[in-house]
Amino acid sequence: MRVSATLPDFPWDLLESAKAVAAGHPDGIVDLSIGTPVDAVPAAIRDALTAAADAPGYPLTAGTPELRSAIRRWVARACGATFEDVGVLPTIGSKELVAGLPAQLGLGAGDVVVIPPVCYPTYEVGARLAGAKVMRADSLLSLGPATDVKLIWVNSPANPTGRVLPPAHLRKVVDWARERGAVVASDECYLTLGWEVEPTSILSPSVNGGSLEGLLAVHSLSKRSNLAGYRAGFVAGDPALVGELLKVRKHAGLIVPDPVQAAMVAALDDEASATEQRTRYAARRGVLREALEKAGFAVSHSEAGLYLWASRDEDCWSTVDRLAALGILVAPGAFYGPTGERHVRVALTATDERVAAAAARLSSADG
Repeated sequence: MRVSATLPDFPWDLLESAKAVAAGHPDGIVDLSIGTPVDAVPAAIRDALTAAADAPGYPLTAGTPELRSAIRRWVARACGATFEDVGVLPTIGSKELVAGLPAQLGLGAGDVVVIPPVCYPTYEVGARLAGAKVMRADSLLSLGPATDVKLIWVNSPANPTGRVLPPAHLRKVVDWARERGAVVASDECYLTLGWEVEPTSILSPSVNGGSLEGLLAVHSLSKRSNLAGYRAGFVAGDPALVGELLKVRKHAGLIVPDPVQAAMVAALDDEASATEQRTRYAARRGVLREALEKAGFAVSHSEAGLYLWASRDEDCWSTVDRLAALGILVAPGAFYGPTGERHVRVALTATDERVAAAAARLSSADG
């Protein structure tokens, strides 16, 4: 049996031809597609990694006491999670947790995983790997009285759209899920990147009513601290659910290396560097948004996060090709769901020089 046959095409493989065209531009490619951080890892984090490099023994799946404390401090500051018993667990980045969560929670045939209509493709991949069904919905009314829903993914700020869900919406999702015994997993990797509105974590009592029951929040240091290459993430929430994940992950060997755990402690406590990085992204966002709108694009949502959700009201692949001819590579909205087919996702993760180059090329093109 080929498991890969049950999965969708790996999206980034489909972008290779457009990437080749963009790379042929005389001034080089401006890659605004996958969203890979390009700025330096802060020195304090690199120093922490180096200091912990002599690590001959096996690391703790649960994370070191220092890391668990650092995560709890951070979720209290950033998420409002002041619960003394909040469960925390380091993960090898956030993607592996997203892909493995349905199976690690015991979901399988007959169970339903609800994902947003336009969203990170790995939500669907995780459900398929577990043998569960997928339902795309952004409204509880569209789910009806379904009792076979076992996991609901919410993503705020959203990838790719940058949409922020208001606390009232999140509360309704939590209440609906609890009535049916379903888990709510909230992907909050862009929580601290609110530009026009302040995002709210599912760990906040204003959303969960003072209880973490059935709730998991997924976070990453890839964008906040430029640690995509470190694979540094964590999950926090219901201590019973986190404890169950820990038991499963011990058997599977899903362990964050000791030096990376030490680097995560430094990153979580380094608010100054995170603020500097946020400032860089804000400036790049302003340049790109203005240039896109002057070139005839409509930007939807995009009030938070690391992407601009843009459209020329044409098929997304036509837009991809149009921009590739200018040496600019973006992600087609179709990667994120059928209703994204007339949009492209434009990442803010390029150097100031490359962002300026993209803006100049857009201004010289026909609107």
